[in-house]
Amino acid sequence: MTEIGPWIEAWHRLGVGESPALRRLRDDVLSRYAEPHRHYHTAQHLAECFEKVRDIIALAEHPAEVHVGLWFHDAIYDTRRHDNEERSAAWACSAARELGAASDSAQRIYDLIMFTCHAAEPIGIDAQVLVDVDLSILGAPRARFDEYEAQVRREYEWVPEATFRSTRARILKEFLDRPHLYCTAHFRERYEDQARRNLRHSVESLEGPGAAGG
Repeated sequence: MTEIGPWIEAWHRLGVGESPALRRLRDDVLSRYAEPHRHYHTAQHLAECFEKVRDIIALAEHPAEVHVGLWFHDAIYDTRRHDNEERSAAWACSAARELGAASDSAQRIYDLIMFTCHAAEPIGIDAQVLVDVDLSILGAPRARFDEYEAQVRREYEWVPEATFRSTRARILKEFLDRPHLYCTAHFRERYEDQARRNLRHSVESLEGPGAAGG
């Protein structure tokens, strides 16, 4: 799904025709996901998102905006900053406007990406679809989940071990405290139980031997 065809098709549904600028934008976005400091937020994550979204994209009211939102949701990623989603959303919104998409579509894309901050319950089915897909890694088979956790640690390799363990454990426990991790019935049925097992396993590991040391 990271090939040129689906990219062009998503923009076509937003009223944007194929152009050199559109192709350059895709290349620029993909180059961001290939930055050397990334280990999880890479083209692998993007491809996994597009694989998962196929199962629930039919639920979306604005599927093209969801697809474009997925392309851009981690386009800007720097573990030393706290405004990555805002910067990614702003880039997507401005690009959509410059390419000729309707202003309401551009705003929807912005709003969808901002929900990937995971600070609030996603509002509307489009946001629920996008956020469920972004969090699908939590319900991955254990081997892939463990790989994901190791990839996240590498992205934060500048953080001292004890600090990383305590902060990561707190974040994962906040997810566990939610009444549900996924918004759509399909994802709850398919991934919720595994996600909770994965999260509990990770928290236990983070709070186990070595948690206080570093």
